[in-house]
Amino acid sequence: MTRPALSESRLILLMGVIIFTNILDFMMVMPLGPDFARALGIPAERIGIIAGSYTLEAAVTGLVASLFLDRFNRKKALLFSLFGLAIATLLGALAWNTESLLATRLLAGAFGGPLSSLCNSMIADHIPHERRGAAIGKTAGGFAAAAVLGVPFGLNLALHFGWRAPFLAVGAFMLIIFLIGARYLPTHGNIPQHDSTKHRALLILHCFRNRISLSAFGYTALATMTSMMIVPNISAHVQMNLNYPRADLDLLYFFGGIVSFFGMRLVGKIVDKTSAFFASILSSAIFIIAVFLGFIWFGHGVPFVLIMVGFMSASSARNVCGNALSSKIPRPSERGSFMSLISVMMHVGTTAGAFISAQMLTHTDDNKLHGIENVGILSVGLSLLVPVLFYITEKHLKKAS
Repeated sequence: MTRPALSESRLILLMGVIIFTNILDFMMVMPLGPDFARALGIPAERIGIIAGSYTLEAAVTGLVASLFLDRFNRKKALLFSLFGLAIATLLGALAWNTESLLATRLLAGAFGGPLSSLCNSMIADHIPHERRGAAIGKTAGGFAAAAVLGVPFGLNLALHFGWRAPFLAVGAFMLIIFLIGARYLPTHGNIPQHDSTKHRALLILHCFRNRISLSAFGYTALATMTSMMIVPNISAHVQMNLNYPRADLDLLYFFGGIVSFFGMRLVGKIVDKTSAFFASILSSAIFIIAVFLGFIWFGHGVPFVLIMVGFMSASSARNVCGNALSSKIPRPSERGSFMSLISVMMHVGTTAGAFISAQMLTHTDDNKLHGIENVGILSVGLSLLVPVLFYITEKHLKKAS
């Protein structure tokens, strides 16, 4: 029997769910950091390294995948990555020390690295140019959904059943989504390219010499890095420096994710009607204000939940702007490889942000996390460059068209 074709809305929903599982697998590690750090004897300031190990491997795998990603059917490549990520996540629940946890996160990064780029490529294959920004804004809602539903659920699960429980739950959920995807994902869309690996490598080298591609890589890496200098340390910061109750930690991610979910849909429409550059200015301004109030000058009366809402909304909005603009750069036959390179830049930025902040922070005997102010200042300074790179990319893209 011929399977009915997915409508645009259902395809967007399914891609959003897959992105949700991918982001959740990465996001849950950071707020759970203090929990598994205590259980496995990991210093609090090294939580960022655990998170960064995933993205380090994801960056390496994404770079390798960009050499041949367009040579395979999009559906098969996506399902292979999703299944591998599910197994790696389940194995994370069996970790018994720092090294074993690092190993499972590296394995998860190897499969999770190409997953988001494959989802964005499939959206670009099936959604017309004039609706693509809104579509990517909706699928990016998986980020917000991970914060609204996944992270609070994982935190409560860990609170009652231990830190291993979220890994088991997320891995099992991924297997369910894998089965749904195997049944309903469209098999048509992209035409696998059979050019040589050498030719594909030359195309990638061309991307690193092209002004448009370089500026796109720049805003992708910088936007991600400035966010990820903060994200792995939020849980430790609010608990150690602000005396925020562990039992209420899930509320921060819940409210931040709720606003981000609707905000990303709005940003996607703003990108379609105005420009990615204009939307990046708005989101960067909100991001800088949130970082200043939450991590640089935090001796005030502003509720941290409001700061979290602004921080998460702005971070996810910048990702929507970047993905929407980046999808317009490559030709359809090169989209998978190019979006894989964009994913590599995201993972490079994530790894750099997590590792840099880990080196700048110290956990002292007074149970305080010191140095977060300096991390915030560096994040704000680098964030000022993000809209500039958006402007350069759009300017060169208009000249090239």
